Amino acid sequence: MSVGNTRRVIGGVSAFAVAAGFAVTAGVGVAGAAPGSITWTDGNSKFTRTISDVTPGEGDIITSSTKFERTGGVGEYVQAVKIFRPACMTYVDGSAKMNGSGIGLESQGPDFTRVTGSWPVGALIGGTPRTFEFSYKVGANCDRDVALNTGMDYSGSLGSGGYSTKGPTISVRKNVSTTVLAAVPAGVRVGQSVPLSATVTGGVDGNVVEFYDGTTKLGQGPLAAGKAAFAWTPAAAGGHSLTAKFLGTAKANESVSAAQNVPVTSADVATTTAVTGPATAVAGADVVLNVQVSPAPSGGTVQFKDGGTNLGGPVTLGADGKGSITQQFGTGARSITAVYSGAGEFLTSTSPAHTVAVAPADVATTTVVTGPASAVAGADVTLNVQVSPAPSGGTVQFKDGGTNLGGPVNLDSEGKGSITQQFAKGDRQITAVYSGAGEFQGSTSAAHTVAVSPADVTTTTSVTGPASAVAGADVVLSVQVSPAPAGGTVQFKDGATDLGGPVNLDNEGKGSITQQFASAGARSITAVYSGAGEFQPSTSGAHNIAVTPANVATETTVTGDTTGVVGTDVALTAHVSPAPAVGGKVQFKNGTTDLGGPVDLDAQGNASIAVPLAAGNHAITAVFTGFNEHQGSTSAAHNVSVTPANVDTTTVVSGPATAIAGADVTLSVQVSPAPSGGTVQFKDGGTNLGGPVTLDSEGKGSITQQFAKGDRQITAVYSGAGEFQGSTSAAHTVGVSPADVATTTVVTGPASAVAGADVTLNVQVSPAPAGGTVQFKDGGTNLGGPVTLDSEGKGSITQQFAAAGARQITAVYSGAGEFQGSTSAAHTVAVSPADVTTTTSVTGPATAVAGADVVLSVQVSPAPAGGTVQFKDGGTNIGGVVNLDSEGRGSITQQFAAAGARSITAVYSGAGEFQGSTSAAHTVTVSAPVPTDVATTTTATAPATATTGVAVDLWAKVKGPNGDPIPSGGTIFFKDGGALIGKTVNAVNGEAKLSHTFTTVGAHTITAEFGGTTGFLTSVSQPSTVEVSAPVITDVATTTALAMPATAKNGAAVNLVATVSPTPAGGTVQFMDGATPLGAPVGLLAGKATRSQAFTTAGEHQITAIYSGAPGHLTSTTEVGIITVDEPVEGGNGAGGSLGNLFGSS
Repeated sequence: MSVGNTRRVIGGVSAFAVAAGFAVTAGVGVAGAAPGSITWTDGNSKFTRTISDVTPGEGDIITSSTKFERTGGVGEYVQAVKIFRPACMTYVDGSAKMNGSGIGLESQGPDFTRVTGSWPVGALIGGTPRTFEFSYKVGANCDRDVALNTGMDYSGSLGSGGYSTKGPTISVRKNVSTTVLAAVPAGVRVGQSVPLSATVTGGVDGNVVEFYDGTTKLGQGPLAAGKAAFAWTPAAAGGHSLTAKFLGTAKANESVSAAQNVPVTSADVATTTAVTGPATAVAGADVVLNVQVSPAPSGGTVQFKDGGTNLGGPVTLGADGKGSITQQFGTGARSITAVYSGAGEFLTSTSPAHTVAVAPADVATTTVVTGPASAVAGADVTLNVQVSPAPSGGTVQFKDGGTNLGGPVNLDSEGKGSITQQFAKGDRQITAVYSGAGEFQGSTSAAHTVAVSPADVTTTTSVTGPASAVAGADVVLSVQVSPAPAGGTVQFKDGATDLGGPVNLDNEGKGSITQQFASAGARSITAVYSGAGEFQPSTSGAHNIAVTPANVATETTVTGDTTGVVGTDVALTAHVSPAPAVGGKVQFKNGTTDLGGPVDLDAQGNASIAVPLAAGNHAITAVFTGFNEHQGSTSAAHNVSVTPANVDTTTVVSGPATAIAGADVTLSVQVSPAPSGGTVQFKDGGTNLGGPVTLDSEGKGSITQQFAKGDRQITAVYSGAGEFQGSTSAAHTVGVSPADVATTTVVTGPASAVAGADVTLNVQVSPAPAGGTVQFKDGGTNLGGPVTLDSEGKGSITQQFAAAGARQITAVYSGAGEFQGSTSAAHTVAVSPADVTTTTSVTGPATAVAGADVVLSVQVSPAPAGGTVQFKDGGTNIGGVVNLDSEGRGSITQQFAAAGARSITAVYSGAGEFQGSTSAAHTVTVSAPVPTDVATTTTATAPATATTGVAVDLWAKVKGPNGDPIPSGGTIFFKDGGALIGKTVNAVNGEAKLSHTFTTVGAHTITAEFGGTTGFLTSVSQPSTVEVSAPVITDVATTTALAMPATAKNGAAVNLVATVSPTPAGGTVQFMDGATPLGAPVGLLAGKATRSQAFTTAGEHQITAIYSGAPGHLTSTTEVGIITVDEPVEGGNGAGGSLGNLFGSS
C-alpha cells in the first residue's frame, strides 16, 4: 500500500474524480436526501467513501462512511482512521461506528475525528471489509452552494495513506425562508404611528426585512430573535396593501409575506384657542374680549371664563373661527380663558389665560415744590415736593426749566419726596412732575425760583523758561494762570527778590518778562498771581535755571612723529589750552579726513592717538569741539612724511612633470606681486640653465631646455628691484625617462579548477620593467584590480570562479616610463562545479499534549535533487527516513508518550553535489492532558411582565460546583423559546445582562445558556416566563425636557423647569437630585412644572424630572442635568440644613 503525505483539493462528485479513475455515484435518498459516493484503489487496497446527503440544509444530520477492502496480496490491520469534514459542521456525540457497532473517539478537532484500534482487513488473516461511520450536524456558518471538501487519512500495519480532500464534496443549500406579516391593529388613522411586525424563519439577527405598501417601500428593520419591526405613519386615508419582504442572504432565500389590506381613516383635527383683549381696564368700563379657534372649525361654540366663572353664555363662532363679547369688571387681576366645545372632527381646546388688570376710577392730584429762594453756584440745594392727596405709588421728576434734575423720586406714604442738587450761576425755574399711579392722576407743580450767585474760582500758576543760561545773557520767563482770570497781575521772583514789576495777563491768562542774571549759579524762579474778582490768588512752583559763566577762548596744538613707514603706526598728541574740564574731546584729521573718532582730553587738556598712514606727506590737525564755557579751536597743521615699505615676493616654477631624454621642455616662472623690474635665473640643482630671463609686466618669464635621463630639480631665483625683494622658488621636479622599450606579457596557471575554489594565476612581463601594473581578465571582465609587478616583472592573483565552464584568462600590462604596455595570449582554465552546502530547518508546534498527534516538517535549502531526512528526538530516531519532495520538504506525524521538553532535529543525508546537513534543534514542550472541566449552574432572571416596544433587562448568573461565581470568561446567550435573542454577552464575574425589547404579545420562555470557558463546562438555566402585553394604543409617548441654571449659590433658590411634550391634560412632575426626591410632585400648567429649590450642599447635583403620565399620555424622564452649587459664604443667614426649606410651585 502506498504512502500519501499531502492534502490536495479534489472535487467530490466531479469530472476530475472520474478522469482520475475514481468510481463516483450519486442518488436521491429518503426525504429528498442526495447521497454521494467515491471509490478508488491504491495498490491492493480499495476505499469507498459515502456521504448520506451531499446537498444538506442547515441543521441537518449527515453521515460519512468509509469502507476499507483488500483486493489481493496479504491482509492488513487498520490501526487509525482520521475522517476530515468541513469545519462548519460539528460531530454528533456517540455517532462513531465500525461495521455498525459503536466505537469511542481517540481525538477530534475543528475539522476531523479520529479513532484508533486494530481491525483486520482481508481474508488471508480472517478479516472482512471494515466500514467506519461518523455523523455530523450542518452548522449555520457553512458557506452555501460551495463545494466543501471531505476526506480521510489512515494508518495500518502495511503503511499509511493521506486522502484528506478525496471527497465526496458537500454543497450546503441555502435556508428556505418564510415571512409572515403580523396582523395590523384595527382603527388606523392618518398621521398616527402604527407598529408593523414580520416574523421570518431561515434568517439570522441583523438580516434586513423591507415593508411595502403595494409597490412602494415604506422602510425596513433588522431581524432580532426572528422578528423585524417598523413604525408606519400613513399619510393618506383609504385601503393600503401591506407586505413584508425578507431580502435573502448568502445563506437564506428571499421570501415575501401574503398581502394584508389595511383601511386607514382620516385623523382628528386638533384645534388651538386663543383669547385677545386689552391688558388693562378701568373698573366699570366696557372691555371687548376676542377669541380665535384655529383651524377655523365648521361649527361649535366658545364659552368665555373669568377663572372658573362663565362670562355670559356660549358664543357662536363665525366662518373664520372668530367670536367676541363685551364685559365690565370690578377692580383686580382677571384671568380670562375661552373653551371651544368641539364639532365633528374638530377637537375641543382651551385657550391659555389672558390677564386683564382692572384699575379703579381716576383721582386728581396737585403737586407743590418748596426750597430756598437763593443759593451759591456749586453748593448743595435741597428741593422738596408734596403731592396731594397722598397717592399709593408713582414718582416725581424734578426739572430745571425743561431739563430733568436727577431721576424719578419715589414718594413716601404722605406723598412727600426731595432731592439735593447743585446749580450754576443764574436764576433757576424749578418744577416737579408727578407721574400718576393707579387711579391717582399725574400733575405738575408751579415753578419755584432759586437765584444762584457765582462761587470762588481757585487758580493755579505755573512758570516756564530755559533750564540753563549764561551770565549776562537775556532769559525769557513765561507764566500761565488757569483758568484764565478776567484780571489781576503776576509778580516774578528770584527766590524772595522781585524780578521787575507786576506783569499784566492777556485774555488767555498768560504773561512774560525778559531778564539777565549777573552772576553764575542756580536760580529758583516763581510767579505770584494777585487774584481778581472770584479768581483766587495763587503762587507757582519753583522753576530752576542753572546760570553758567561767560565763554573762554582756547588754543589747540598738535605734536608727534614727523616721519613714518607704510604699515607702522605714527604717534600724534593734541593739547588744548587752557585745559577744559574733563569731558571735552578732540578730533584728529589728515587733511579733511577724520583719523578715527573723537578722543577724550585728560585733565591737562592732552589727547593722543597712534595710526598707520599711507606713503606720502600728511598735514595733521586737531579740532577741539568746545566744552561748557571753553570755546572750540583748531590746531595748525603738523606735517608727517611716510615712506613706502619693502615688498616681499614669491617665485613659482611650473612645467611638465615628465619628459623624454633629449626632447624640448618649456619651463615657466611667475613672480608675485608682479615687480616693476629685475630678472630670473633658472637652475637645475646648482647649475644655471641659460642666462637671466627678463620678466614681463605680469611678472612672468620662460625658457626651453633639453635634459638627460634622470630626475631634475628646477628652481628660479628672482634678483629683486626697488622695494620688490628678491626670492627663490621651490624646486619643481621633472622626471626625464629614456626612449620607449617594447614588452611581452605571459599568463601561466592551472589548466583546470573547481567552481568556488582558489586558483592562482601568474604573469611575467619581459624585459622586467621598472614599474607599471597588470590587469588580469576573464574574457572582457576584469579579475580584481591592477597587480603591481616585482623587480623581476612578475605578479600573481588568487581567484575563485563561481560557475562551471571554460575561462579565457589574459593579462594586460599598463606600461611604465619607457616600458610600453602589452597584452598576453589567452590561458584556458576549465572550471568544474563545486559541492553545494545545504541548510536543514525543522518546524512544528511549540507545545503539544502527551498522546496527541504532532506534525513535524522539514525544509532543506537549496532544494536538493535527492536524499532523505531522518528526524531525531535528542539522539533517538523518530520513525524511518523521509523522502523530500521537489521543493526540499517533508514531514512526519508523531505522538509523544510522556510530558517534557523534546529537542527535535532533522539530519539530511546529502545527494550528488548537495552536501548533508543537520538542523538546529526545535523544542516541543509536551504537557500532560488537561484535567476534566468542572460543571456549572446557570440561572436566568427576567421581569414577570413586559410591554411590546419597551426594553427590559434580562440577567444571567453562572456558578461553579461550590456555588461561587465563575471567574470572568466565556459567553452567555439568551433564548426566547429556542430562538436566540440579541447578541452573545461576555460573562464578567459570572454575570451578564441583556437589554431586550419584545415585539409580540404573549408568554415568552426565557433561558440563558453559558458557552463554557477554560476549566468550566457549559450549562443551561431553567426557563423564566415573561408575560408580554401590547401598550394601550391611545397612550401617547411623551418627552420631558429640563431647564435650569448651570450654577447656584449655596442656600439661594433657583428655578427648575420641566416641559412635557406634547402638552398633556394632567399629571405631575417629580424633581430628583440623584435618587433623592426634591419635595412633592409638582402639577403641570400648560405642559410646564416649575420648582423653586435652594441647595444647601456644595458640589455637583445630578437633577432629573420624572413625568408621572396621565390618561392618554405615557410617563417620561428627562436626561440628567448638572447644577454646580458654590461653597456656603461664611457668616450666612443661618438657613436650614438638608432639604429643610424645600418648596414647590406650579
